[in-house]
Amino acid sequence: MDALLTALADPARWRLVVLLAERPRPVGVLARLAEARQPQTTKHLQTLERAGIVASQRSGQRRIYALRPGPLRDLAAELGRLADAADRAGGPRTTYDRYGSSLRAERLAAQGPGWADGRSFRFLQSLVRRPELVWRHLTEPSLLARWWTPDDLRVCELVFEAREGGRILHEYREAEDVDGSDPIAGRAEGTVDEVRPGERLAYRLSPLLADGRLAFTAHVEMGLRPTDTGTDLDVHYRITDSTVDSADFVAGIEIGFGQSLDKLAAALTADTGGTDGTDGTDSTGSTGSTDTRSTE
Repeated sequence: MDALLTALADPARWRLVVLLAERPRPVGVLARLAEARQPQTTKHLQTLERAGIVASQRSGQRRIYALRPGPLRDLAAELGRLADAADRAGGPRTTYDRYGSSLRAERLAAQGPGWADGRSFRFLQSLVRRPELVWRHLTEPSLLARWWTPDDLRVCELVFEAREGGRILHEYREAEDVDGSDPIAGRAEGTVDEVRPGERLAYRLSPLLADGRLAFTAHVEMGLRPTDTGTDLDVHYRITDSTVDSADFVAGIEIGFGQSLDKLAAALTADTGGTDGTDGTDSTGSTGSTDTRSTE
């Protein structure tokens, strides 16, 4: 496939492919129609032949070239598969487009300090484990690191002191930046406000801008309620201290935090070391569902 793409990338060779799609032609005719010198045209045709795109045969003093449609059909099929993968419903491209729309709206709204203050979000997540195990995943750094970033990101440094007044530090990188060679994707600092094990957790967390200033402060309150199949997690997320430069962060809250909670549900289902008395599935075999709502 690489040789095929390389051969077709040259505009002069592409012109010859277009001419040969009409009918087989000799080198001299192709050179004239392409408005090129014959030796140069011959070299291009030899490159196309080595890539399997054209075939040739001698007829008297002439060499006739013809297009081989098979490789082009294979290329078209591969491009179609790539396009379908990128365009699949609910896939990464859908998320990208959704974030782009939110980003444009929030940048227009960010006209001055405090522009997003009072903005709130609510996330409702049904989990298939008991509150005791859910609590551990909400407060123990080694378990938090499994889910506390959106898709395509990974935690690289995490401090979470699960006590009132405890310190929070959350730093993350691109998931594919395995050696830490790229700049960090984000960093946030905060403080734990309330701790009622297995019932309620509240904290403040502030994402940092590139220059170290706070983008805004998120006030997060998490309530846990036991159910017949596990735990209902109710999250309230409220913004204060918003700066003009926080628009990009605010645009990603609903999508990003929702993705993180989906990862929490998956991590809990995969946790076979729990002693909470559930088998990791509810009566429908679901791993959990997320509902998000934004309110002014």
